[in-house]
Formats: sequence, structure tokens, C-alpha cells
Amino acid sequence: MSSIELQQPTATGSNKNGDHESQSQMLSPDHKRGGWFTFFFVSATLTGLMIAGWGWLTNLIVYLIEEFNVKSIDATQISNVVNGSINLIPIIGAVLADSFLGSFHVVSISSFFSLLGIIALTLTATLSHLRPQHCGTGSTLCHAPSKLQLAVLYTGIALASIGLGVVRFTLASLGANQFDSPEDQGVFFNWFFFIFYSACVVSSLGIVYVEDSISWGLGFGMCAAFNFLGLVIFFLGNRFYRHDKPQGSPYTSLARVIVAAIRKRNVLVSSESKYYYHEINDGANKAIAATPKRSFRFLNRAALITEGDISSDGSIAKLWNISSVQQVEDLKTLIRILPLWASTVFLATPIVIQTNMTILQALAMDRHLGPNFKIPAGSITVVVLISSAIFIALFDQFLYSTWQSLTGRSLTPLQRIGAGHVFNILSMAISALVESKRLNVAHDNHLQDQQGGAAAVVPMLALWLFPQLIVVGMGEAFHFPGNVSLYYQEFPVSMKSTATSMISIVIGVAFYVSTAVVDLIRNVTGWLPDDINDGRLDNVYWTFVVLGLLNYGYFLLCAKFYKYQNLEQEAEANTQI
Repeated sequence: MSSIELQQPTATGSNKNGDHESQSQMLSPDHKRGGWFTFFFVSATLTGLMIAGWGWLTNLIVYLIEEFNVKSIDATQISNVVNGSINLIPIIGAVLADSFLGSFHVVSISSFFSLLGIIALTLTATLSHLRPQHCGTGSTLCHAPSKLQLAVLYTGIALASIGLGVVRFTLASLGANQFDSPEDQGVFFNWFFFIFYSACVVSSLGIVYVEDSISWGLGFGMCAAFNFLGLVIFFLGNRFYRHDKPQGSPYTSLARVIVAAIRKRNVLVSSESKYYYHEINDGANKAIAATPKRSFRFLNRAALITEGDISSDGSIAKLWNISSVQQVEDLKTLIRILPLWASTVFLATPIVIQTNMTILQALAMDRHLGPNFKIPAGSITVVVLISSAIFIALFDQFLYSTWQSLTGRSLTPLQRIGAGHVFNILSMAISALVESKRLNVAHDNHLQDQQGGAAAVVPMLALWLFPQLIVVGMGEAFHFPGNVSLYYQEFPVSMKSTATSMISIVIGVAFYVSTAVVDLIRNVTGWLPDDINDGRLDNVYWTFVVLGLLNYGYFLLCAKFYKYQNLEQEAEANTQI
């Protein structure tokens, strides 16, 4: 067929020993572990760690402004970087869990890092020499923090960010690994995110109230206590967990596909199965194609058997010269998902900006509920968490079952993500209308151009911000579990921790993109001054309505041409959107 001769294999693969290992694992005591009994330990651990993590993260902007004398927009930019890092770090945890340590050890180590970081933050709040001298909001005589104070602050934030970032999605993978059926895994993810949002609600209401109304030190100390309790409960469940065994880096096998395809670029692609190398690594978890699919045909050359690739006993002789058909298809799956993943980045970016700007809006609005209670500005976004938790439960119990009974099909992950796009665009439009009204009230009362750069409080209730946040929560109830289900279903079995962390990577990239976008808007327009009463935040929201519509059109195009790799889902998904 070319100057390199194709060889018919003497064996279909080198996985006979692997089959015996799989059978022995089925008979091992570890196989008896797992199941719904472990859900108590996983959910209790998640509750403790999320109450701890959300308690300091949700109120970080307010803490920087009020205790470290950071300007408002600068505080939101720092928050963006921190949140971006928290959501990008999970990929490191995923690589360590999939390739080297396993999920249990990664969750244990990251939870300990989180505890150390929160203790450091507690010290900055309780020891006066670790924070600058306090000054009133809007004062022009504020002292900047010293290098030592910033060093302790950023060290605490870094350690707590590493812990919070890694533990969320690695714990999700560990929990999903306790179940064998996709149905149980799907139910687990729904309840996992319900508990996730519920814990964040408790933290955003309770812990943040303590921080704002009683003491920052007491609030951070409670976060440390919840973190410690979650870690203890996690260790208590160790004997019941089904532990995943790392099988080496799956990323190496993906790189081998690219290298082998390049080396065999002159080999003609064959349509006969006998010329391809098959090595079943997934057991019964995934159907193995007899020949590579026609898409991305250049990569198919990586699985073609040429002279010298295979030893006489059927093992691989030249590791970087050949890959299995399944490894080729795994790489193609990742390539197919990338366009959808990119659309989710631009779905999350407006949400990130809206979240931070909503806190600034709340600081400049009347947050009183009655004569004696004032909503903490950092708690205002708890409405999103409450909305998400409620609608995840409602959708799981009513909407999805009703849809299936009416259509005979389950809602696919892509359909859920698409619904999330629609609600996100609607939320941006509501945000623009509410901000336009707030600015009109501010101008009518001559509250712009205040001294010191901070915005004056506008005589308009912060309750006006609730509708946009409720709609955001409804969107997240669709697209957040939908994305996780899509990635977990479609990713190679050896990359399940990476699959659950993909949505976190999306959010992390969105935080960094949002930081760049805010800087661009500040440099090009006058829409985002330090005093938002003198800005045009409503124009920012309208811009994202337009960009959201364009991104939704791009998503629909990607979804139309995407085919599920899971054969059971593919039959249901011929009309995805």
C-alpha cells in the first residue's frame, strides 16, 4: 500500500493478562464496596468543605474592600483571578487522580491544603498587625497593606484556593465511581449538585452574616471548623469506598496517537479491521469499534499495523509507532467536544461578570429588610444558589420525567445546555433593565461623582436584583449538570476525573476572560468607573445580550453536527436540539 508495509496482526491485542486482571478485580473485596451507602460520606464531606470554602470566597470582595482597603473594581478583578485559579486548578487534581494518586488521596491532600489556607485567612482577620489600619468606605486617607500583610493574605488565599478548586470535582468523580450504571451515576450527579448548591446557600447566608455583622475572625474560624469536620467524615468513609486504581497517564496515550499518525502520514488508510491494532482497555464500559471511524481520518493511521510495530507475542514493539483503535477514537472524541466546550466558556463569562457586578450594585443599593436586618452584599448572590438548588430538584423530579413520558426520550445533555443558554441571555436582559432603572434613580437624586470613588447608596431596594439572579439559577440548573453529564458520558474511561473537572476549567477560563473583558471595557469606554453610579453598567449587560445570542447560534451549529459516542445515548439523540 506504500513504502511502509501493513502487517496483519498475529494477535488481536495484548490484553489477555488485562482480562484476567479485570476478572480478579470483580472477585476482589474492593468490588463489594461502593453503592449508595457511600453517598452519606461523600455528601457530608461535600457539605463541610463547601460551607468552609464558600464562606471565605463569597465574601472575598467585601473583605478586600473593607479590611484591606482595596478599591472596588480592583477587588472584583482580584476576585476574578482567584475564582479563575480555583476553577483551573481541578485539571491538576484530575491528572493526579487519573494517572498517579487516585481520587481518595487527591481529595485528602487538597482538603488539608484548604484547611491551612483558611487558618491563614483567620489569622489576618484576628491579628491586627496582619491587616492595614481600618478606614471608612470611600475615605481618601486609607493606608495600603504592607508587603507582609499581603504575603500572608495571598498565601492563605492560594492554599485555600488549591484545596477548594481540586476537591469539588475530584470528589464528584470519586462519588460517581461508586456506581456501575449510568442511571445511578446520573442521579448521583443531580443530588451531588443539589447538595453543593445547598451547602453554598447555608454558607452564603450564615457564615457571611457572621463575617459582616459579628466578626470576620469568627466567620473564618467557623469555615476552618467545617473544613476539619468534612475531612474527618471523609476519612471515616474510607473503608466503604470503591477506590479507583490509577493506570498511568491517559494523556501519554493521546500524545502517542498524534506522534504515530504523523510518522505514518504516507501510509494509505485501510477499511479492513485486520490491519488495525485492537487493545481493549475499557472492559464492558465502552463498545470498541472494529475499524476507526471516517472522521479525522488522518489519525486512523496511528492504529494501522506496519512492519515492526507488533512483536510475535502480540505486544507492542515500538510504543510511539502505534496506538489502539480505541485510543484513536478517544482522541477524536476530545476533538469533537472542544467546539462545544468553547461555547460554554462564552456562556459562563457573562455570568462571572454579572456575579461580581451584582455585589457592587448591592453595595450601592438599599439592602434593608425591615428596620433591623440588612442583607450582606456578599450574600446577595445566594439567590443564584437557592434558585439552582430548587430548580435542579424540580427538574429532576418533574420536568425530565414529564418530558420522557410525552416524547418517549430523555432530555439529552446538549438539550439541557441549550436551555441554559436561553435563560442566561434572558438574565442579561433583565440585568440591563434593572441597572438602567437604578442609574435613573441615582441621577434623579444626584448621587453620582461622589468623593473617594465609592458609590453612594441609591434609594432603591436591592430586592430588584433578585429576578435576574433567579433566572441565572434556572439556567445553571440546566447547563451545569448537563455539561458534567456530557463530559462524563463522552470522555474516555481513563479520564473520568478530567471529565468532571472540564466544567470547572470552563468557569476558570471564563473568570480570566472576564478579567480581560472588564479591563478592555474600562480602557475603551467610560462604562465602569470606580463609582458605578457614574457609569453605564447597563450597556455592559446589553453587550452581553448580543454576544450571548451570537454564542447561542454557534452552540446550536455545533450541537447539530455532534454525535454522541455512547451508543445508547446516540440512538436517543438524533434530534438533539
